[in-house]
Amino acid sequence: MTASHSDSLVVLFGATAGAYGAKLGSDERELILLVWQVVDLPSKKVGTLHKSLVKADNLELSDQCREVTGLTPEGLGKAEPLDRVLQQFIQLVSSDLKVFGRNSYTLCSDGQLLIRQVLHPETSKKNFLLSDCFYSFYDLRKEFHTCYPSSAAVKDQTIKTMAEYLGLGTDEAEEDFGVWQVKTMVAIIFSMLSENCDHIFTNPEIVKYKYETGPCSKSETVDSETVIRARGLPWQSSDQDIARFFKGLNIAKGGVALCLNAQGRRNGEALVRFVSSEQRDLALERHKHHMGSRYIEVYKATGEEFLKIAGGTSNEVAQFLSKENQVIIRMRGLPFTATQEDVLGFLGPECPVTGGKEGLLFVKYPDGRPTGDAFVLFSCEEYAQNALKKHKEILGKRYIELFRSTAAEVQQVLNRYMSTPLIPTLPTPIIPVIPPPYTIATGSIRDCVRLRGLPYTAGIDDILDFMGDATADIKPHGVHMVLNQQGRPSGDAFIQMKSADKAFMVAQKCHKKMMKDRYVEVFQCSGEEMNFVLMGGTLNRSGLSPPPCLSPPAYAAFQTAAVIPAEAALYQPQALLPTARTPQASAAAPPAVTYYPAQAAQLYMNYTAYYPSPPVSPTTVGYLAAPPGAVAAAAATATHTPLLPQPGALVRMQGLPYNTGMKEILSFFQGYQYAPDDYNGLIQLSEQARSVLQAPKEWVCL
Repeated sequence: MTASHSDSLVVLFGATAGAYGAKLGSDERELILLVWQVVDLPSKKVGTLHKSLVKADNLELSDQCREVTGLTPEGLGKAEPLDRVLQQFIQLVSSDLKVFGRNSYTLCSDGQLLIRQVLHPETSKKNFLLSDCFYSFYDLRKEFHTCYPSSAAVKDQTIKTMAEYLGLGTDEAEEDFGVWQVKTMVAIIFSMLSENCDHIFTNPEIVKYKYETGPCSKSETVDSETVIRARGLPWQSSDQDIARFFKGLNIAKGGVALCLNAQGRRNGEALVRFVSSEQRDLALERHKHHMGSRYIEVYKATGEEFLKIAGGTSNEVAQFLSKENQVIIRMRGLPFTATQEDVLGFLGPECPVTGGKEGLLFVKYPDGRPTGDAFVLFSCEEYAQNALKKHKEILGKRYIELFRSTAAEVQQVLNRYMSTPLIPTLPTPIIPVIPPPYTIATGSIRDCVRLRGLPYTAGIDDILDFMGDATADIKPHGVHMVLNQQGRPSGDAFIQMKSADKAFMVAQKCHKKMMKDRYVEVFQCSGEEMNFVLMGGTLNRSGLSPPPCLSPPAYAAFQTAAVIPAEAALYQPQALLPTARTPQASAAAPPAVTYYPAQAAQLYMNYTAYYPSPPVSPTTVGYLAAPPGAVAAAAATATHTPLLPQPGALVRMQGLPYNTGMKEILSFFQGYQYAPDDYNGLIQLSEQARSVLQAPKEWVCL
């Protein structure tokens, strides 16, 4: 019987220096054995059976490998490296095919793992190309289940179970490892080709040669069973780098979406969409595989998460991304007056832009103001590399940053800027769920411990298990997970103990103890040090750095315990920014209802960095959105001092150059007015700075 794809199969079997069977390739261990045999389908004859050892870079073998294969490091040390073994494979297969008068063939392996999870990833890391024959193959398990539908499910099949189903009398102990497997696979194929079954090998598995870029619309339906989240990526990683990490697996077109943080910069995460749930499951097996020297965490994600990052609705973006297989470069820091001609002139003739002006996309706010970002299309890698060499060159009076980008990043950046409201609105206030008071620890007594290097997946229960019997010595409301600005665990936690002695014992007992796959450092510290970090400051070997919203003289505020009162409602950071208003609107608008901690509490909180214990903690303070009625009732009964008088607002500036002075800040806000002198008491100012702020003003900068 002939096959439409080719007349010959090459039955292929392999083993690595690590896991075997269903976990083959999951531990990144190298290939150490290849066994193969040519099968001529029309004549039902076989060629010579070949067995070749492969010399791995790391000759250390796992116990399972030694037991199953019987191989030794000494024997492997005399073998050829993988690239030479694969060259020999091509030559020997060609010789065997000539005997049958054939010139084409298709590989046939026991499942997907050898091809997708071993050969493709390993050759990619070692930077040599696989022959075209390794980009299509038959999965014997799938073909067997198609031929015998009543047999076990594909995921439960093995060579042994298929042989037992057919009643093949083969003894595994009589043959060398690998030889028995190939001979049995050949016998199974001949049974499938018999007159009773008359099976035809027609639809091989395909491995994509390269990742295809493309746009994604928010109207698309994305199956959640096909999406993963990769975490821990180098910040400079591109979509091609991520596709290379998942080499051997088929990523959907435009299926790599790099995630950005609140500042529009990559945060080391990406969402990846595969063509099927089977490919996604194989991707999950690459959890903690390495990209360079970094291990990458791989988790399940949802289609909604992918569309939120990669989906777009702009026709302008869709038209820009309609040119497929283009290399995208992001330019950042452009002068606001820069034109298309300026950008094309900056790039120069050595890196021509695809379509000229049509290959440029400027990022703008909804009102048409430029953001200083732009995306550029190049037709090939060479032109893109030439453009990247201009990183931090000068255009006008500004240096321009250039980075590799992706179609998903284009959508994400455009979505973020185009959704920015022209007039900011305040979010709904939030109020405490449980009754007050909640005391934040202070003082210099070292009755706290700091946990550093926690797994990002660790929760409160994991911390309690980690501390063991010492959990009985934790104060009520004493577990504090430190989260980053995206609300995810930062790897740090602080725990308040009942005494300094208890904290010392915990630090001694638990320091560098393992939690999951990581060791955790445990240090004794004081409540004051813990408090500074929870309020947004930093604690390192150089000492304490203050929270960003505290001026140094305000440290005295933490010498007494700070209490979050029941009526306190905390706004998000954008609540500190004023809304645009006209004089008429300001006069007619009623005063805003806003609650802040009582002045006596002296709580100068960094709203972007403070997080109490998470809701899963048995000792936690949670916050829920307050209904309008609750806010109004609290407004009528609360005794509070507003953070700022009305009208006016406080503006916090981040990212200032270290040499910035008062004159540069005032120049930056040219055209605005600043606050009257009665605001000066809120801010620590030198006499020189205070003298600058004496005229009637409306805004103040911090």
